[in-house]
Amino acid sequence: MTPSRPYDAVIVGGGHNGLVAAAYLARAGRTVLVLERLPATGGAAVSTRPFAGVDARLSRYSYLVSLLPPKIVRELGLRFAVRPRRVSSYTPTLRDGRAGGLLIGGERTTRESFAALTGSDAEYAAWRRFHARTRHVAARVFPTLTEPLPTRDALRARVADDAAWRALFEEPLGVTIEEHFRDDLVRGVVLTDALIGTFADAHDPSLAQNRCFLYHVIGGGTGDWNVPVGGMGALTDALADAARAAGAEIATGREATRIETDGRTAEVTYRTRDAEGTVTARHVLVGASPHALTVLLGEPAPPPAEGAQLKVNMLLTRLPRLRDRSVDPRDAFAGTFHVSEGYRQLAAAYREAVSGRLPSAPPGEIYCHSLTDPSILGPDLAARGHHTLTLFGLHTPARLFIADHDVTRAALLEATLAELDRYLEEPIAACLARDADGRPCVEAKTPLDLERELRLPGGHIFHRDLAFPYATDDTDGREGPGRWGVETAHPTVLLCGAGAVRGGGVSGIPGHNAAMAVLGR
Repeated sequence: MTPSRPYDAVIVGGGHNGLVAAAYLARAGRTVLVLERLPATGGAAVSTRPFAGVDARLSRYSYLVSLLPPKIVRELGLRFAVRPRRVSSYTPTLRDGRAGGLLIGGERTTRESFAALTGSDAEYAAWRRFHARTRHVAARVFPTLTEPLPTRDALRARVADDAAWRALFEEPLGVTIEEHFRDDLVRGVVLTDALIGTFADAHDPSLAQNRCFLYHVIGGGTGDWNVPVGGMGALTDALADAARAAGAEIATGREATRIETDGRTAEVTYRTRDAEGTVTARHVLVGASPHALTVLLGEPAPPPAEGAQLKVNMLLTRLPRLRDRSVDPRDAFAGTFHVSEGYRQLAAAYREAVSGRLPSAPPGEIYCHSLTDPSILGPDLAARGHHTLTLFGLHTPARLFIADHDVTRAALLEATLAELDRYLEEPIAACLARDADGRPCVEAKTPLDLERELRLPGGHIFHRDLAFPYATDDTDGREGPGRWGVETAHPTVLLCGAGAVRGGGVSGIPGHNAAMAVLGR
């Protein structure tokens, strides 16, 4: 890197969105420099070996893909693939002392499971109607995410279904769920997509839960979630390769500390372990959070964000046996395994967290990526039947950890695994592998851990609350190619991270849109 050289674009942050922007701009012939604080690129979308001496590459922070548009993979020529999960989800339950559950997979399996759980076909029919509606919305909305930001009226016209628009964009999601479904467990399974990374009640008037739900059900135009082959790091490695091949420079170990702009050009100051430097550019694209951007610009910070999740990574010597013996563990863990996520259970956990207490029955969901992609395990581990588990706990806001972080994290991890044990025939601890030092292969990350390690404000995995994917008064309602939902008050400075409109999740969409804004497309 030549510090004094002016660039067409400097990108602050080498996460997946920053790399997408770098690849697009470099392929368009622009000179591009990526400044990354950490020793390697990838941000939250990385694969690591977290357990000493154990050959298992886990997607440590983010782990599933649905929002990444195939057009980005195609246009950038990425060597990257995803695989569908053969089961959508399994949700165990204990009713009247009897273990059962809801398995959602193929049509016959799903219908029979609904009937066994609820005693009729009514809930299954409601399920099909509800998801036909969400798939209709997905097919209409998803293609717009890589187009100039539509107005609210334009997006509503594109959806072309007033009932669907009202249910997802105007009324609290709890109203729609309660209108469609009667069974508490079924209601809870639907609601979970509205709470991943979002601390809200089903009837929250802010509609934060609706916005979260929307992004979780529109991916790919179908709402399907897929497993990245080789782990999430395979995506960011492919993006870094594509950016470099196109001519972008990627400088790691360089932390941006200040951005100054006169409206025509910008200057970025950065530091390394040993020195400080500056670089100028026509545009600066910031993959960091909106909060971090205000710090870099020396401007007043926006309202604080707050994450509300517990992330637990585990390596098992075998999948645990279930109390519900009608379901094979390989089927139960092949999709999303819901733990204590009934509708009333989720509401109770939210009320406890709002009152300042850890949920007494922590809700969460588990993903076993190695059932779909065993390549993330070393050959010996795979041959011996080892599996990875990733647990995403809900309703654990950052505020709960401030007073005594380590003690609270340990208590929550214990309670979370104990809640999982309620549905197992053997404790999960009996299935945990051991690392080279003899310690159980389990690690937990709170919102404050994510804030410290990844600079996510308040540990919020979306950088801030998600926005509906249309223009509002504060997202620049100008007509024309510049309206991409990435603009800031400074013409030379753009957001290209999860905090942009149409950000959040592993999508590459903000990176694509920021590049399009620079290119004037």
